[in-house]
Amino acid sequence: MTGKEFELLAPAGSFEIFKAVIEAGADAVYVGGGRFGARAYANNFSEEELLEAIDYAHVRERQVYLTVNTLLKNQEIENELYEYLLPFYERGLDAVIVQDFGVLQFIHEKFPLLPIHTSTQMTVTSVEGAMFLKQYGVTRIVMARELSLEEMRNIQREADIEIEAFVHGAICYCYSGQCLFSSLLGGRSGNRGRCAQPCRLPYSVLDENNREVLKDTYILSLKDMCGIDDLVELHDAGVYSLKIEGRMKQAEYAAGVVSLYRKYIDKVSKGKFNNYKISETDKRNIYNLGNRCGFTDAYFSKHNDSEMITYSKPNYSTGDENYHKMIKEKYVGVSTKIPINGYLSLIKGEEAKLNVYYQNYAVEVTGAIVDSAKNRPLLKDDVLTRMSKTGDTPFEFEYLDVNMDDDIFVPNGILNKLRRDALEMLKAEVLRKYKSESVPAENKNIECSNTEITGISVSVETKEQLEACLPFAFINRIYIDWNMYKRNELLRMLQIDAKKIVENGKDAFLILPSI
Repeated sequence: MTGKEFELLAPAGSFEIFKAVIEAGADAVYVGGGRFGARAYANNFSEEELLEAIDYAHVRERQVYLTVNTLLKNQEIENELYEYLLPFYERGLDAVIVQDFGVLQFIHEKFPLLPIHTSTQMTVTSVEGAMFLKQYGVTRIVMARELSLEEMRNIQREADIEIEAFVHGAICYCYSGQCLFSSLLGGRSGNRGRCAQPCRLPYSVLDENNREVLKDTYILSLKDMCGIDDLVELHDAGVYSLKIEGRMKQAEYAAGVVSLYRKYIDKVSKGKFNNYKISETDKRNIYNLGNRCGFTDAYFSKHNDSEMITYSKPNYSTGDENYHKMIKEKYVGVSTKIPINGYLSLIKGEEAKLNVYYQNYAVEVTGAIVDSAKNRPLLKDDVLTRMSKTGDTPFEFEYLDVNMDDDIFVPNGILNKLRRDALEMLKAEVLRKYKSESVPAENKNIECSNTEITGISVSVETKEQLEACLPFAFINRIYIDWNMYKRNELLRMLQIDAKKIVENGKDAFLILPSI
């Protein structure tokens, strides 16, 4: 056991969904902004919406993570990334999720206090990888989706770092972050947030003699992940954050899935491990929220299981419209108010005074001098009615103690201003602890390095390419692809080629297989 309770991390592709998943019980929400997110076609947040969302979450003591999880071009890192992140950082953004190692280094240097979570797209699969990334300010590793619970447990224990795992939603047929299929087939790069999902199309399968053994089969299409049965095992493996996939999904789906995971996470967090079981009703409900030909919990305990494949057309099917309607009515467009307490003093000849209390926060505002009543005196019930109208603020009075003289009059405008000022001040106090009001001065002036290029590094995949590069003096590094060699001659031929490179005054490096 880690001793830490779970974090339930929900997706939001719009501000409406953002509010709905918080209402449904999410501890944190991950969103995409106008740039650099892996869901370029989602209804991503504008700068103004994201700033508002950060405040909305923080006043409710939830967290917001921003996806910056595509591969960026050099000029984007140097000329655009800093100005893009700065307003969110200053507002108190809780973390960024990154794939690109260059982005990671940049953020660690320019925003050293901003927590960094490595995306599943970074394909972290080992203790060594996790420990290496800790050097660059990484506070959380999002596990590659191909890892078993035992592998996750080992990484968390040995690297001593917070880990996050996907527990629900779509999964990829390829290793996380390594798929180029969409780029090759249609010129839409998944690593730029524009995956066309060619894995959801039908294909024919040929045997070694090019004979068709399967026709028009969805052989690359995986079922959706569902790990709600595995919460105890995830807890035992040291997983802290449970991520639900779905920034392209509808509000009812996101809120419904969050509400069901919230229910069972609370059981695990309270130590109810014995006889942990999902009710048949809730299993049916989570199925009705949406799935692709059913669910799988691979790779938690099994690897490359044929049961993961949909085989038939992976239409996203839902069921029980009444359940969807109930979820929508309960969570979408709803914003539960935060209960607060107050003390209102209306004493003749003194300033009107309102004190408001929430947890460890306390604010006081004063208004005009309270007058004697010239006609009808102010009634306590009227005061309570007026002060309870908290409008579009996040608060409502759970209890308000009113101390007032019997023969006074206070205009409604004065009462309204007292309430409005007090609630605005309380909100500002709650948000104050989240804001990052200062950025190191030297970080605000970005100067792109103009280091003089003294040589070129090249990679070679064939003997002919290697021989062609050897004579050129301006090439100072040669990277040899592992796949140049047959397995039985690897060491012998590698030694020969490395010696040639060194004799020609260059450094020799070996490119290992990517997986």
